[in-house]
Amino acid sequence: MQKELRLSGSGGQGLILAGVILAEAALLDGKHAIQSQSYGPEARGGSSKAEVIISDGPIDFVKVQKCDMLLCLTQAAYDKYSKDYCAVLIVDDSININPSPAAAPEKVVKVPILESAAEKLGKPMVANIIALGVLNGQLSLVSKDSLKAAVLDRVPKGTEELNEQALEFGYGLGARD
Repeated sequence: MQKELRLSGSGGQGLILAGVILAEAALLDGKHAIQSQSYGPEARGGSSKAEVIISDGPIDFVKVQKCDMLLCLTQAAYDKYSKDYCAVLIVDDSININPSPAAAPEKVVKVPILESAAEKLGKPMVANIIALGVLNGQLSLVSKDSLKAAVLDRVPKGTEELNEQALEFGYGLGARD
């Protein structure tokens, strides 16, 4: 099994960190993983993208070629990356989706990631961790224990409890139908 994932949004939303955390969780599960990233020259507000490939065996190419899952936290990210086909599209519910018939995903998951971070947990900075819970809740890419360990290993000291709550909240939002 190999899964190719793209996490997109704007700089400052923590999606590069989310990609690193997801790859680390896969490694903790004994899988092969690679993570790459790109972002605009702006420190905050420009576009950003993290790509993660998780596989049971060796990974031959380091860039996403067949997108299994696309996560978009901003309209600009959706507009830029949704033109390519992906099997599962996970978007913040603030995004207006209108996929072209050629690129229409098999499954669309629209959830209030940004609103939940700001209003339910009171910290917009945990939207990336909520998003990880949503996508792992949908796709079961890594074990819950490994994802939690990777989150707690990578988040700033003193924010572990908040990020653990964000991860669990994301799992709740992303519970499969």
